[in-house]
Amino acid sequence: MIAIMTVTGADRTGIIAQVTTALAELNVNIVDVSQTLMSGYFTMILRVELLDSETSIQKIQERMKPVEEETQQVIRIQSEDLFTAMNEI
Repeated sequence: MIAIMTVTGADRTGIIAQVTTALAELNVNIVDVSQTLMSGYFTMILRVELLDSETSIQKIQERMKPVEEETQQVIRIQSEDLFTAMNEI
């Protein structure tokens, strides 16, 4: 399954490292990534592939809760199909 993850919040050191380490622990492959900084505000969008049938979007979101708290970011993940449907006109 392909999913889209967004990470947003004030910039600080280690955001990318903490997010990608947590994904690697869950055997989630990063297919594509875009990241930008604007006036001290960090935004990252990741297109990820869930390789392990035991890994679900819910499990990833739960694993990201401590990362959200530590990095003071908002992290959301949803299936690519849902993301596309919600962002098309």
